[in-house]
Amino acid sequence: NLIFGHNYSNKVLESSLWRSSDYGSTYTKLNLMPGTTIIVTNFYICPTNKKKVILVSSSINERDQMLFISTDEGSSFQRQPVSFTVDTLLFHPSEEDKLLAYSKEAKLYISTDLGHKWTQLQERVTKDRVFWAVTGVDVDPDLVHMEIQDISGGYLYVTCLIQNCSDKMVTAQFLGKIDHNSLSVQDEHIFVKVTTGNRTKYYVSYRRNEFVQMRFPKYALPKDVQIVSTDENQVFLALQEWYQTDTYNLYQSDPQGVYYSIVLENVCSTKQPEENVLIDILEVRGIKGVFLANQKVDGKVMTLITYNKGRDWEPLAPPTSDMNGKPVSCKQPDCHLHLHLRWADNPYVSGTVHTKDSAPGLIMGAGNLGSQLVEYKEEMYITSDCGKTWRQVFEEEHHILYLDHGGVIVAIKDTSIPLKILKFSIDEGQTWSIHNFTSTSVFVDGLLSEPGDETLVMTVFGHISYRSDWELVKVDFRKSFPRQCTEADYDSWKLTDLQGEKCIMGQERMYRRRKESSFCIKGKSYTSALTAKPCQCTEKDFACDYGFERAPSLRVEGDRCYPDFWHDPDAPPENCHLGHSYKSSTGYRKVITNVCEGGLNKEQSAKQHSCPLLAPKGLQLGIKGQMLAVGPGDDITFIVHQEQGDTTSTRYQVDLMDGVRTIYENLTITDEPIQHRYEKPGVYRVNVKAENSAGHDQATLYIQVTAPLQDVHLEVVPIAGRNQEVNLTAIVLPTEANLTVFYWWIGDNLQPKLTLENSLIARFSEEGEVPVTVQASNGRSMVQDSKTVIVYDQFQVIPLSFSRNLDRFNPNIPEWRQDVGQVVTKIIAKLTGVPQDSLVTMVKPGLPTTADLYVLPQESTPVKRSVFVDKRVPTIKQVLSENNVSFIVRGGLRVLVTLADSDRGDSLTRPWLRFRKLPGRNVYAQMHNEKEQEMTSPVNHSEDTQNIIQGEEFIDDDLDSQTLGNAGSRSKFSYPRPGIGNFGPGGPLSCRV
Repeated sequence: NLIFGHNYSNKVLESSLWRSSDYGSTYTKLNLMPGTTIIVTNFYICPTNKKKVILVSSSINERDQMLFISTDEGSSFQRQPVSFTVDTLLFHPSEEDKLLAYSKEAKLYISTDLGHKWTQLQERVTKDRVFWAVTGVDVDPDLVHMEIQDISGGYLYVTCLIQNCSDKMVTAQFLGKIDHNSLSVQDEHIFVKVTTGNRTKYYVSYRRNEFVQMRFPKYALPKDVQIVSTDENQVFLALQEWYQTDTYNLYQSDPQGVYYSIVLENVCSTKQPEENVLIDILEVRGIKGVFLANQKVDGKVMTLITYNKGRDWEPLAPPTSDMNGKPVSCKQPDCHLHLHLRWADNPYVSGTVHTKDSAPGLIMGAGNLGSQLVEYKEEMYITSDCGKTWRQVFEEEHHILYLDHGGVIVAIKDTSIPLKILKFSIDEGQTWSIHNFTSTSVFVDGLLSEPGDETLVMTVFGHISYRSDWELVKVDFRKSFPRQCTEADYDSWKLTDLQGEKCIMGQERMYRRRKESSFCIKGKSYTSALTAKPCQCTEKDFACDYGFERAPSLRVEGDRCYPDFWHDPDAPPENCHLGHSYKSSTGYRKVITNVCEGGLNKEQSAKQHSCPLLAPKGLQLGIKGQMLAVGPGDDITFIVHQEQGDTTSTRYQVDLMDGVRTIYENLTITDEPIQHRYEKPGVYRVNVKAENSAGHDQATLYIQVTAPLQDVHLEVVPIAGRNQEVNLTAIVLPTEANLTVFYWWIGDNLQPKLTLENSLIARFSEEGEVPVTVQASNGRSMVQDSKTVIVYDQFQVIPLSFSRNLDRFNPNIPEWRQDVGQVVTKIIAKLTGVPQDSLVTMVKPGLPTTADLYVLPQESTPVKRSVFVDKRVPTIKQVLSENNVSFIVRGGLRVLVTLADSDRGDSLTRPWLRFRKLPGRNVYAQMHNEKEQEMTSPVNHSEDTQNIIQGEEFIDDDLDSQTLGNAGSRSKFSYPRPGIGNFGPGGPLSCRV
């Protein structure tokens, strides 16, 4: 016996280890590191050599990770520091010195010398998704199955040998990515799942052959699948269909685990932490084919039992009397026995139902009598004939332990109060005795028995108080039996179902049972099975085949299997090739592991058909990794899959749309990949056509070849008029980027506008500051830029031009335009005396270099007249027309800033007013070819001149003249005045400088 646990010593958590060599009578405390407090985080015993033990521990500060290794059942330990933080260890199933270690950093390590030296195998490994090779199935015992994350973030199922598991040596066993946490290796079967869009597909590999899609009824549309068992060459699973929330349907497969038929609907389930799901189904150990399940119908939960692997289910028969011998009022069919089928959270106590391989027919569980299962009612019931008859033994739930092949049943009450007694029975629960296992009551934490089904020694462990040391109490029942059993101490019993049928799973089975009058030890040599005699096959030995099911509403017509509406029994299977033959299903298949002989054969009437030449159907084209957006020069592996139709005589024509065309034979059944590399950006429509003499099918895939986006610049005017059109333009780098989607956020709206063009026309209905953000995405990358637009009701715009020598120094980038705008604003403000924060100069993209000068409204405006003339505008125009505005660029070259041609002449003395709609094109790429669309005010210039009054004068309301914004508005809104130039959209003006 080795027992370890945590306890508090001077208010510090530490681990203690005890060892016993006398079946728990005495224990010696082991001191692993004298003078150092350690925490033992886990305890591992080699399954093939129980003398070898490894403790995983850390120091109290959790910085030093150590293994303590024993090869003599814990008599001595060797300390082995490790450089990683151990999460779990996994011993090899047959070679005792080999083990895998999974670290908290998601790395996998291998040791071949019982943990003394470690080598890293892989990183980015999924926890609990690592499996050793299965003996008799995998060819090499040093093979490791694992789920890993690739550099793109997806997950793959790969294998490797422990001798070399580098990235170049791992083998992808499933072509394509799988869902996270979906790999499961169970005996002969391997399972993965793949979710695309809102559909999930489940795949299985049988005996390491190619993965094939698991076939459920066509409209099951599974939301979740839980594997119940893979015993006896068959998959038993629970599937949650699209309409279910807290229940699952049970399905059974063919031997390969591909085709599934329903065996029970609406089985209860319970969600656990970390998305684990527990299904209310229990395989009764000791007798194959027997299961218990809790079914929920119309809100009521009932317990059902099957003796033939789900072919037939029946409710449990209630006992005739209670534990005191009084008759019960529970009568069928309105009242039955129901059991809780919960697993215990504590691994050292039994669940609510207890069975054991060495005690066939003995089932003990907690539940109640009635029309349905009651959640918190947990009376204890027992059966010794595998569920045919039951007896009540306790009124409350107890933890159960079977000793000596069920010859002794130990029960301790499941309670939160301290105990000092246990109950035991030596006649399969017919009578019970009480034993005081301690003089001081203890809180019971668990029950332990010596290894081996024949043992009669057990240990109760617990604590007197929550701050006390553990109490370990050995209970030895060997003294209760004076001798070993002989053959005369046994009688026999026959296994039958609830109807009394003796032929179960195709045979009559008889088992040994110790006589009630015999007080003897069964011992190590005891075997429970006595005889097994095959039966002739009957209707009950056959279940419904794939695509068929029994209809309870049609039960009056006989116990028949009916085809589902979507299933054609005569259709050839998918793997049916020309020149071969197949049998159409009769709707029945023999229950797997059923051993009946002769008699009725429900499969015998199946018709033999020759495989026709089937036209290809369901052709699918994808790429490995599932990334449809790639970069120039990236290697691409195309995957072709055909769901139906002949493949051996089918030609596959592949057009990669860049001049490469190829023809393949037997493409979908060979390992030859279609690999390619696109050098130029663009959209390539890849087409595959499958054709034979019976017909054809084709599949198309669009591949986007594009370089990652480097940057995006948002071009927008810094000042805008209320309710006027404003052009937003996104300039993307590199300029040759294609297939870009633009997301526009305007103001506080969380819902973006999407465009394929790099521009958007917007209107702002309210005055104030409006944030504008654009994101550009091309499937491989995303970049973003933001600007703020200040919206006014009224303002003035004066177009500017520059001397042509500036164009030579214009790099056409936002930063340069911003600096030029700041210089111009500063000079004009200095020359005119107009406050700098009232002016904004925006230099436009493209050539020739032009700009707009925005004259912002003053903080106070008149309130009685609708349109006003700003005396600042004539002053600014006067300075510009006199060629007083200039600045120096590189090399001492002077650049002159003047009014644009359209703003010279008589209009000098009036407010220049206009708004415009800008083109939505890439102004970096083809700015010199653009033509600006203008809308100018239909003002008669001569008429304007006659009405001008020098200074800040007003124009009558009926005058045909307007400012940019809402004519007649009298806004008093005050804004901060940006004193810098800005940049925005636009093209070349239709004018000369």
